[in-house]
Amino acid sequence: MKTGLFLGLGTLDLIYLAQKPPGENQKVVASDCTIAAGGPAANAAVTFSYLGNRAIWAGVLGTHAIAQLIKNDLAEYNVRIIDLGLRRSDSPPVSSIIVTQGTGERSVISINATKSQVDTQTINPDILTSVNIVLIDGHQILASTQIAKIAKSQNTPMVLDGGSWKPGLDEILPFIEWAICSDNFHPPNCYNPEEVFAYLSAAGIPNIAITRGEKPISYLSNGNYGSIEIPQIEATDTLGAGDIFHGSFCHYILQKNFTDSLSAAAKIAADSCKEFGTRSWMKNS
Repeated sequence: MKTGLFLGLGTLDLIYLAQKPPGENQKVVASDCTIAAGGPAANAAVTFSYLGNRAIWAGVLGTHAIAQLIKNDLAEYNVRIIDLGLRRSDSPPVSSIIVTQGTGERSVISINATKSQVDTQTINPDILTSVNIVLIDGHQILASTQIAKIAKSQNTPMVLDGGSWKPGLDEILPFIEWAICSDNFHPPNCYNPEEVFAYLSAAGIPNIAITRGEKPISYLSNGNYGSIEIPQIEATDTLGAGDIFHGSFCHYILQKNFTDSLSAAAKIAADSCKEFGTRSWMKNS
């Protein structure tokens, strides 16, 4: 059994299924609703745990009542929590999400971790004891930089969940073994996949992939370009598909090569889109 550390954002997700998102000054009645812990690193940790590993999520929760709801959900999926904001009394971020019935597309409004950053003094150097892989989502830059240095000193490989570019990521890129980026990940002065590949390669990252929804995954691995077809499905809900992809990738990369891990993770992420919410695919698989 492998152990993964997932550092970054933790939210409470209120997820609604509706015919369409509301327009301005409009109310919409949802046909279904579910509540779960969310955030890229948290969802990836849940997926990694579900696939038979030990998962540790590190981020900021604190003492607010909403933090307890997040803790309860993560505990249900056997995710160990390292709270880097134990004394924080403010609410963790709450995301309101509307999934469009019939297309699976989602609309999200939330607050990210900009108001709940931690400094390096809260990081215990023993945090990576017995950890086999680390994923960061970029939402805790200072903590991620410190953990990246510890991981490097212990030869623990790191994965970047590149959902979007965040200031300070330049400090972390040289420590990354695998960068899994969305089509919305645009480093400075990068406007297309070729420029993103070049930028990340120049930073020293040997393995880079760009996911593009239902389109093929583009990758660059040790100087070799390629693409990977992904399963074509009728999506019910695409929320969290990227996070689930990253958690699955962390599971497979510890036993397979880069391209095989991308393919295997894509299959799980596609299967998750067949169900409403970020947890149903686990319960119904």
